[in-house]
Amino acid sequence: MIYIETSRLILRDWKDSDLEPFCQLNADEQVMKYFPKTLSEKETNELYEVIVSGFLDCGFGLYAVESKENNEFIGFIGFHKATFDADFTPCIEIGWRLKKEAWGRGYATEGAKACLTYGFDTLGFKEIYSFTADINVPSKNVMNKIGMSFIKMFDHPKVERSSELSKHVLFHIEKK
Repeated sequence: MIYIETSRLILRDWKDSDLEPFCQLNADEQVMKYFPKTLSEKETNELYEVIVSGFLDCGFGLYAVESKENNEFIGFIGFHKATFDADFTPCIEIGWRLKKEAWGRGYATEGAKACLTYGFDTLGFKEIYSFTADINVPSKNVMNKIGMSFIKMFDHPKVERSSELSKHVLFHIEKK
């Protein structure tokens, strides 16, 4: 099923054929630079199962993203229920992860803007959050470009305090 379509992207259900490029995406050190580690094939398979079951449980999730230019899987953009222990959770989070060959083309911004509209207008969300490591300037730029507002800094409870990834930024947007 296609959930969202933009001029250059299709955000859709996952296909079995997405699994191999998804494994490559999660094993790429540059793509995973702002995460505690790359993911093994087993870990990616487990994440894939969580994503697919999330759609069944919630009716939304992290949509597989396909480029209209070549019908190629380039990553994901979408929603996730964040439930770790924090003063703003549980909440709906918007997030993205694209292969490096897709970087610098505005895909994350284009897809995330369309997701926000879909989330507010179709899914009925009242507010959406996003967060990332403070050092992740590219994702912070996307958050700003899609109209989200910086709320605060926080230490992510699932990241070692000694890690440079521990300090996170929290962004937020409400339905207008």
